Amino acid sequence: MTGAVWTRQGSRVIQSIQNASSRRSHTALKSEYDVLVIGGGHNGLVAAAYLQKGGLQTAVLERRHVLGGAAVTEELFPGFHFSRCSYLLSLFRPHIYEDLELKKHGLKIYRRNPHAFSPMLEEGVGGAPPRSLTLGSDMALNRKEIGKFSQKDAMAYGEFNAYLDKLASAAQPLLDAPPVDIIGLTSGSLRTRIRAAKTLMPLVQCGLKLGKNIPDFYEIVTAPIMKILNQWFESEPLKATLATDAVIGAMTSPYNPGSGYVLLHHVMGELEKEKGSWGYVEGGMGGVSNAIASSARSHGASIFTEKDVQEILVGPDGSAKGVVLKDGSEIHSKLVLSNATPYVTFKKLTPQASLSPEFIKAIDQFDYTSPVTKINVAVDKLPNFLAAPSPDGTPGPHHQCSIHLNCESVEVLETAYKESINGKYSTRPMLEMTIPSVLDPTLAPPGAHVVSFFTQFTPYYLEGKEWTDQDKEAYADLVFDWVEQYAPGFKSSVVGRDILTPPDLERIFGLTGGNIFHGSMSLDQLYLARPLPCLSSYRTPIKGLYLCGSGCHPGGGVMGAPGWNAALAVMADMKRS
Repeated sequence: MTGAVWTRQGSRVIQSIQNASSRRSHTALKSEYDVLVIGGGHNGLVAAAYLQKGGLQTAVLERRHVLGGAAVTEELFPGFHFSRCSYLLSLFRPHIYEDLELKKHGLKIYRRNPHAFSPMLEEGVGGAPPRSLTLGSDMALNRKEIGKFSQKDAMAYGEFNAYLDKLASAAQPLLDAPPVDIIGLTSGSLRTRIRAAKTLMPLVQCGLKLGKNIPDFYEIVTAPIMKILNQWFESEPLKATLATDAVIGAMTSPYNPGSGYVLLHHVMGELEKEKGSWGYVEGGMGGVSNAIASSARSHGASIFTEKDVQEILVGPDGSAKGVVLKDGSEIHSKLVLSNATPYVTFKKLTPQASLSPEFIKAIDQFDYTSPVTKINVAVDKLPNFLAAPSPDGTPGPHHQCSIHLNCESVEVLETAYKESINGKYSTRPMLEMTIPSVLDPTLAPPGAHVVSFFTQFTPYYLEGKEWTDQDKEAYADLVFDWVEQYAPGFKSSVVGRDILTPPDLERIFGLTGGNIFHGSMSLDQLYLARPLPCLSSYRTPIKGLYLCGSGCHPGGGVMGAPGWNAALAVMADMKRS
């Protein structure tokens, strides 16, 4: 790197664009509320909005200077505004979007079509550029693109998409409701059992929608994704491109059982009633958080930044009574919701004497392994790909896509994974590259762009040692060397970079282990077992303390659903008390 390139190694982040609105509170922090929400991430904000609408005086306490948790926008270099952690929107629940009137509160989405671009590292034939695979909503164009590699696959792709859509659509009722109440069904009074029986309805609805496809659903949820893809396709570029969604954010191989569910999880979303659509938020992902916060405030919720919670107050009766801030201030409340990870909630914020040793041991077993290093890059010109040249700097359709690099074959992904589980970062990492500024001009100065790299596979510890700044720079250099092979001139266009390894994601955003989902989305940590069977109802062993983050069902990425479900649990308990 030259001296002209900014690098973010521990230096202070420039004021975020959303900071001006989120930091100024219209009300002073009071000493008592009905509900306190720990963490101003999107799920915490959703829970606060619904609870405030339900008549409970609710306050959100965010540790950082900026709202949003992982869904934030930050100006890391002058004029360049980044979705610093999460970077795409799709799995936000449509009923929450409508209920909270997020469009009215400023949320604007740029939908992407096409949505996937996988350029090949190969020599062009007869002077033609290298091949590439571009996928979108136009099935005729998809067949043409896939036909470059396999006519058989081109004909099968439409049927495969319909197969995935049927399975994903059937699972929708499970996302918007708590898991089945096993304890209520198997113990307690008749009235309790009848009430708990209602929690079976989403499962019944799912089964009825699946019908004869129940075996297909079971297979994709439990199988390695390669078992599924090999049944449908023969071409490596197509299988590798699809397999990236089966391992994205997960320390797993496309050959490992359960990777099929991760793919299904990522096709469950929709944007503005368009199924499977992913998009960019105007102003970056902080735009989502700001819109939810604006909606919550419009109903009377109080939202504060730079309020770092040190401990949850637990009374002599074993119930939550409020929180203590790092500055020693006590804020009392009838109820507390934690948007932090289960590990942070129970190991760092809850007095250990209030929890049983067996419970603490179970919390310790929850897996937070992460393969992700996120690199945010400011560039002074648009990347120019050999496979789809744009020498005049005009964005092409492929620039708006998720750009998959090092996806020529599934074996490339598998090798990258194997290197990481041996404690090393991948020498040919899986790279998902996005350039949201091609659709959203508010993110970068004219002619310049913001580029996001979601890279895998990188371990939390490098061969048992902590990452050093030199390690981080070396890894980023490796990533850029690979990008340069696909888009020559990229390295010389870089004017700043922000490197976030798993420990950085943990330290800055509170993501235990650096895991973007608040815990691995493995089969043993889903639905009834997320994060533990005794916690799947969002209630905890501490009366009045609830979980509302992505460590709960339905997990990370399904924006707003854990917060909505937690709010439902609170309101149900209030009604019964």
